This record gives sequence, structure tokens and C-alpha cells, in this order.
Amino acid sequence: MTPQEMLIGAYLVYGMVSIGLTLVLARTLFRNGAVFLHDVFARREGMAEAVNRLLVIGFYMLNLGYAFLILRSNPATDTLGAVELLVEKLGVLLVSLGAIHFVNMLVFWRIRRQEQLEDDRPPLPHDAVIAA
Repeated sequence: MTPQEMLIGAYLVYGMVSIGLTLVLARTLFRNGAVFLHDVFARREGMAEAVNRLLVIGFYMLNLGYAFLILRSNPATDTLGAVELLVEKLGVLLVSLGAIHFVNMLVFWRIRRQEQLEDDRPPLPHDAVIAA
């Protein structure tokens, strides 16, 4: 098998694994993220569902786009090189997306914390005047 044929094989396997991982992770994040987002947007039910759908679409675009951007490489000289190339590409993809996921979680944690702080404020007396 030529180095180019091994590279094409590695690309095909990488593409299938990347797409499969994207589908499984997106479904998992959508299902479990819904619970978290309903808590974050407790007073705005429709907002939680809309944000969850938008996050999944963004996840698909980011994950697949990044997966295909890092696809290109030099041809492997043997089967072991092709497998190492495949594992390296998948590792970089998963670590990068995991880091992005934790940044998203931090953002929503801060939103949730802000909403909780607003809930903890004492109510205004009935005769209070709010300055505009």
C-alpha cells in the first residue's frame, strides 16, 4: 500500500470517527445541557430551549469545521504512522473541544450565579421610587 493510499484510509477513518463522535457528543450535550440551561434560565423557559438548540448547532459547526481544518498532514510511510496520525488528530480535536466546552460552562455558570444574586436581593418596599 502506498503512503498516499494509507493517508486516504486514515482520512476516511478520521472522518467517520469525527462525525460519529460529533453526533454522539451533540446528543449527550443537548440532553444533559437542557437540565442545566433550564436551571440557568429558570424564569425564561423558552430561552433555555432556544439557547440549547443554538449551542448544539454551534457545536456541530465548530466540531466538524475544526475536525476538517486539522485533517491535512504529511503522508504516513507505514500503517503504524497512519494509526499514529489518526490518533494524534483525534486527540487534538477532543482536547480542543473539551477546552471550549469548559469555557462555555464557565459562561453559563456566571450567568446562573448572576441570576441567583438577583434572586437574593430583598424586595423593594411598596412606596419605593426607582430612579430611571
